[in-house]
Amino acid sequence: MKQFLFMFVFALTTSLVQSQENLPTDYLTKEFHQGRREAFRALMPANSVAVVFSYPERVFSRDIDYNYHANPDMYYLSGYKEPDAILLIFKEAQGTEKYNEVLFVREKNATREMWTGRRLGIEGAKSKLEFTTVYNGKDFNAFAIDFSKFDKVIYDEFPTDAKESDHPDNLYVLLKSFKSKAGITKANEDSTNLFSKITSSLREIKTPEELVLMRKTVKLSCIAHNEVMKAVGPDMSENEVDGIHAYIHKHYGAEAEGYGPIVGAGANGCILHYWENNATKIDNQLLLMDVGSEYHGYSADVTRTIPANGKFTEEQKAIYQIVYDAQEAVFKICKEGTPLVALNETAKDVIAKGLIKLGIITDPKDVRLYYPHSCSHFLGLDVHDKGTYNGPQTLIKENMILTVEPGIYIPANSKCDKKWWNIGVRIEDDILMLKDSYENLSADSPRKWQDIEALAKQKSTFNDMKFPKI
Repeated sequence: MKQFLFMFVFALTTSLVQSQENLPTDYLTKEFHQGRREAFRALMPANSVAVVFSYPERVFSRDIDYNYHANPDMYYLSGYKEPDAILLIFKEAQGTEKYNEVLFVREKNATREMWTGRRLGIEGAKSKLEFTTVYNGKDFNAFAIDFSKFDKVIYDEFPTDAKESDHPDNLYVLLKSFKSKAGITKANEDSTNLFSKITSSLREIKTPEELVLMRKTVKLSCIAHNEVMKAVGPDMSENEVDGIHAYIHKHYGAEAEGYGPIVGAGANGCILHYWENNATKIDNQLLLMDVGSEYHGYSADVTRTIPANGKFTEEQKAIYQIVYDAQEAVFKICKEGTPLVALNETAKDVIAKGLIKLGIITDPKDVRLYYPHSCSHFLGLDVHDKGTYNGPQTLIKENMILTVEPGIYIPANSKCDKKWWNIGVRIEDDILMLKDSYENLSADSPRKWQDIEALAKQKSTFNDMKFPKI
């Protein structure tokens, strides 16, 4: 009987961890990741090795973890999306086998996979990710590598929240082993800066494969914004609006949102990173929605500001038009060769003149009171993606994706007429920079106040949804 039970459990666990079927077919290919490693290697100095660590699993509450999110750099360079992993990239081929990269992965374990999901393991990393030299993480400590022979060891900042463990393939143990092997007590600034410089120079320019995913994640985010414009009403809650976005993202295959959704009504829209989304009624106020999906690792970042009742007041319209005009002015200089700082300077100038005209400020320097953030950031695998920020020396390059997001926020008790209080407006679009122009990836969602009011008159599928009262 015991033998029968053992065989039954073994058969059950084995069947449960067979290869998953019905997966999306538009993930980045192993050839893409392989090409990114080659591009990284080309930027490494002679006689160097780069070390990339996975992100740790992170606690949501007590003994429950958040859904795991891969380190974008690890994913970019390998395609590997599991925790407890190390990737080594060598500038020159190593050993008699002439390998130039090694991947250490989580060991296959049928019992654990039954509880926490499938693992690629060594064979999966070889067949699906096209690595030729792969080991289990527990083998890293015994792996014969002398880091002292390299002129440069390149790595990112160490994850500080890896859970302490004595399991041989746990990230905490892998980090400890690396530090011991490399003779490192704390991260070396020169090494981490070089890692950041290389990855930023690569990730700031999007490849054709990445652009396919970026266009999709932005497009489906626009669909969600548009649906909310049709569905929203004064009696709706911020959380319900958040849920409409999330449902549409999931409907189109997005795994998550690229950041905590910001859905702020009235005064809440004047808080730049308002994440509570817990007002039970939007009422007849402006609703600022900064929400973007994450599709196969790539994040959109789209913001629209709309009237909950479908009609802008004259004051709301006046502030909205200034932000729109600022965005239009920035678009005119979106192209290769423009200094990155010029985008914000242009937006700031338009907003300052607009606020002076309305009597909200008298000195252009006071624009910072109501427009406190910058206009643009890189977008891609992270919502605030890696890219080069070197002040006036940073020039826009073709195939960068940058946000253009001017805004005006006038909280209560501001030193202006009360009629402007609690008006918060931001319009944010995702812009692909071209040689002589730009492409607005989020153009599918209306920006003009007239077009928003027109869309608000249309009926939404969500208007007919009925649920039991509780």
